[in-house]
Amino acid sequence: MGRDANRALYLLALGRMGWDPSTHTYVTRRTAAGLSKPEIIRCLKRYLAREIYRILVLPPVAPLRRPPLGLLTTHRNIVTAHLQPLGSQVAM
Repeated sequence: MGRDANRALYLLALGRMGWDPSTHTYVTRRTAAGLSKPEIIRCLKRYLAREIYRILVLPPVAPLRRPPLGLLTTHRNIVTAHLQPLGSQVAM
């Protein structure tokens, strides 16, 4: 299992180096600091492992509860704000 996880992290690091602009900036900065490509990949794998661990360990965010029925009829814009996904809320 350890080898499989290590390979998965390696492939994720290589993939991010190719398509993620922030990772590409990080690689450029670390290369300028004198690190070799294997050392940079090792650092990226550590970062990815911490990121994945947080996703696996932290409990998911509880869904928003629906407001009472009275709010559905009187404050329509508030209800629509509650029903939208978190990233798509617009300022009102």
